[in-house]
Amino acid sequence: MNDEMTVLLVEDDPDMQMACRQALSLAGIRSRALDAAEPALPIITPGYRGVVVTDMRLPQGDGISLVKYARSVDPELPCIMITGHGDINLAVDAMREGAYDFITKPFSPEKLVDSVRRALDKRRLALQASQARPAAPTGQGGAGLDRLVGSSARMQAVRRLIAEIAGSPVDVLVHGETGTGKELVAQSLHELSGRSKGPFVALNCGGMPDNLLDSELFGHEAGAFTGAQKRRIGKIEHANGGTLFLDELESMPMGMQVKLLRVLQERKLERLGSNTAIPVDVRVVAATKENLVEKAKAGQFRLDLYYRLNVVTVDLPPLRKRTEDIAELLAHFFVLAAERFARPVPPVGAELLERLAGYAWPGNVRELRNLADCIALGVSTPLLGATLQYASTELASPRSLAESVEEYERKLILEELQRNDGSLARSARALRVAKTTLNDKIRRYGISVAPAEPREG
Repeated sequence: MNDEMTVLLVEDDPDMQMACRQALSLAGIRSRALDAAEPALPIITPGYRGVVVTDMRLPQGDGISLVKYARSVDPELPCIMITGHGDINLAVDAMREGAYDFITKPFSPEKLVDSVRRALDKRRLALQASQARPAAPTGQGGAGLDRLVGSSARMQAVRRLIAEIAGSPVDVLVHGETGTGKELVAQSLHELSGRSKGPFVALNCGGMPDNLLDSELFGHEAGAFTGAQKRRIGKIEHANGGTLFLDELESMPMGMQVKLLRVLQERKLERLGSNTAIPVDVRVVAATKENLVEKAKAGQFRLDLYYRLNVVTVDLPPLRKRTEDIAELLAHFFVLAAERFARPVPPVGAELLERLAGYAWPGNVRELRNLADCIALGVSTPLLGATLQYASTELASPRSLAESVEEYERKLILEELQRNDGSLARSARALRVAKTTLNDKIRRYGISVAPAEPREG
């Protein structure tokens, strides 16, 4: 069921250790238990086929130190922290050290199993990506698929696709609205590929005048035009051996599209003012927020270039179609904002999440991150209004992140079930989750579901 992956459980309480092992075993998940951090160290190796679940309090050590060690050995190894102290500060410390999840005692077996299953899915994707590339990337500062925050089915599908194609040489088209994270996809593809040690070069095709874009992309020789006093290497040539990210591809002039198509077909370019063809080994990841087929029909984009790039397309969902990720994204952005501005981490409260879930998010994830910055700084924003005051007062008596998210999720499920007369199938469709997932959450939260009565007519 889990590809023989193993949960390394580090828990010194015999009763708790036994309860966790039984819950995992009943779910078909293999585990190995230890009662201290030290014997776990030699087991945690790069590429470990599994995840780590550790208690916060351990003899001769602590869980956070173990998480820090595990992440130093393998940055993509998910670690789940268990603690009997529902303190947001400990949760934040664990998150800063790279903990995948944070659960507080007492917790239900279903909660542990759900967190472990999600962590195993994440680990499986990372290991698949590692096997697909010639060598694991090092020194890239990012964490590959970890850049793409969100546990929704849509984002899991995006990460699976990225893991599958990262190791191949194919050019990629990324489609998504403004602010959905198209450049993050390109960076993930680069970091998970065999090109990770080469340059990642980004260019916004709509960010400069047409007459400069030619020189920016292809470079020029000295004297190629007025003002060209010396040779200049263009973005394509600079990305040799690496990845070239072209954002807002739809704004590229038609003449430039012809030249780009030729580079993609021949893997050679000529600088402006030169007749010498220069071989280039570059992977192109192009991004657009437009329907390029429609633009081609309108004579505004070359259909042959679209088909050349459309071998693989990554479609990024807008935030309004994955609102279940808002809590996870907001918590992530709050931690980043707190570190950047040296401020306390704001709580992720149920009232705040409820207000955000009803918003259309025209700016998508980028807009949410800007909002998180405003809340962390206490800056007024038209979107939330009085919520800033609510957020600041809640800092005085914060709940844990897990408790806040669970309270909001339980309320959302209850409302949807009531709206659909208790129908599990209709509620699952409305919430955009699998029916089995919704059923698991209903059992976990102890929600009573009355059978739906047949509707008249």
